[in-house]
Order: sequence, then structure tokens, then C-alpha cells
Amino acid sequence: MPAARKRDLYREHKHEYVTPREPVLINIKPAKYLAVTGKGAPASAEFQNAVGALYGVAFTIKMAKKFAGQDYRVCHLEGLWWGTQETGDFSAQPPETWNWKLLIRVPPFIKEADLKAAIKQLKDRGRWNSTSNVKLETIKESKCVQMLHVGPYGEEGKTIRQMMEYARGQGLFFSGRHREIYLSDPRRVPATSLRTILRHAVR
Repeated sequence: MPAARKRDLYREHKHEYVTPREPVLINIKPAKYLAVTGKGAPASAEFQNAVGALYGVAFTIKMAKKFAGQDYRVCHLEGLWWGTQETGDFSAQPPETWNWKLLIRVPPFIKEADLKAAIKQLKDRGRWNSTSNVKLETIKESKCVQMLHVGPYGEEGKTIRQMMEYARGQGLFFSGRHREIYLSDPRRVPATSLRTILRHAVR
């Protein structure tokens, strides 16, 4: 009997993960994510622990589902970012004041029971470390402006301003939190070549 095809959420929702070099409008349907929320600079221990916890839970659930005949590809890390206000240029504020919610998208069949089982399994292995902070959430974005940013994270401002100008030209304005979808691993890719999808809800 042939092996079941590994589910790929990027293939299923390819219109949501376009990488245009100019801003475009897209519609995003509600999606389910593993999520962990925190505050502080990306270089902080809290942030790094949150990334580790999120990936630990994500791959533990994935392996359990693979053995149960529901294999799927683990999605890229994503991040929602905001400052003292939900909408606005948070990057002008000191990094230690930044708020973030790190995300990994999961298939709709992932349930709270799967999350609890994964956290227990990691705890039993002695890998507790922040995994209890990982939650399962459904996020709704609807209409968004999206664009690919190539280069260092610290140079995203120019891309964001281009997205804002495009939105205004469509009679729209940014609403809610800034989202980043990390297509590159900064440990392996030079900063000048990092590829990041930038997305912002508009209304």
C-alpha cells in the first residue's frame, strides 16, 4: 500500500504565501496556529526560549500525527509584532519594549488534546522550559497587504512604508499587528539574503 501523501499547508493555501516584490492585496482565511506570546528584543533569552519551546511542541505533535497516519510538513516560524499600540511603527521603540506573538501554522485537525500530550511528553523528557506557554489559537486576518522583504530584518522599514503607501492608494489603512513570515534561517543565510514575507491587515 503506497504511503499517504504528506500534507503541505503551503501548497493548499499558496495564494496566502505569495512573495511579490511589490505590494499586493490578498484575502486570508482563518487559520490555526501554535502560539507563544512575550515581550523583549529578539536577542533576549525569553525570545530564544519561546522559539525553542514552539519548535519543540510543533515537531512533537507532527511526529505523533505521522505515526497516526496524518503526516504533514511543519510550517515556517511567523511573528506578530507590536509596540505600545496595536498598530504603528513599533521599530522606533527600544527593542526591549517590543511585544511579540510567535506562531507556527498547523493543520485544522490539531486539537487541544494533541497540544497537551506534546507538552506532557516534553516534560517527561526533561524539556519543560517554556513549553507550558505554548497555546493553540485560531487567527483571523481577512484583507491584507503583503510583500516580500529581502535583506536584514532591521531594514524592513522601507518595505513597510511601501506597503503603507500602496494601502493608502487603495483607500485602506493598516489595522492590527505587523506580521512576518520567516522563509530563511538566519543561522544559515547571510543577512543581505534573508527572505521574509511581510503582511499587514487593512481596512
